[in-house]
Amino acid sequence: MILLDFKKNYILDNGFVQLRPLQADDYEHLLPFSLKEPELWKYSLTPGNGEANLKKYMELALEGRANEEAYPFIVYDKRFKTYAGTTRFYDFHQNHETVSLGYTWYGNEFQGTGLNKNCKFLLLQFAFEHMKVQRVEFRADNNNKRSIAAMKSIGCTVEGVLRSNCASVDGRRDSIVLSILRYEWFSRVKRELLKKL
Repeated sequence: MILLDFKKNYILDNGFVQLRPLQADDYEHLLPFSLKEPELWKYSLTPGNGEANLKKYMELALEGRANEEAYPFIVYDKRFKTYAGTTRFYDFHQNHETVSLGYTWYGNEFQGTGLNKNCKFLLLQFAFEHMKVQRVEFRADNNNKRSIAAMKSIGCTVEGVLRSNCASVDGRRDSIVLSILRYEWFSRVKRELLKKL
């Protein structure tokens, strides 16, 4: 059974990064990315570029938490003492003990710094060791090579490609599906990911 209290404010922290629940007033922390780095949402199904899009992006994220469908976090880089982006759990399946992890983006200066691996470690540890899920799923635009490489580097296994499975800003997209299973987390992924932190 997935143990997640949507009303509780979970804070995940490992000294390098802190993840705390996204709040409406975090708009001010994220707006500079939205205005100066619109390319961050090139492959996103829910773009956050520009003031109006960012407001909608955040409203949907917070609505997801209120409806107990998603749990969004804001990412704080403790090394640089500044906010770096967002990520979230979504698509909970209580009966199947599964959850998806995504809607992840970071400002350009935080990419390739180890921030993502630290975030993913905290989120996967929480999913498998607190929520007790059996499977964490990841999806991305099949053309988003950087994101796919990042998911593989944390230990995800590619399951396949869903052809033309959803609408996108440019029409239709193919989505690649990757996952980490519970036994994989405890047998190798956790250990291998820790070595990379």
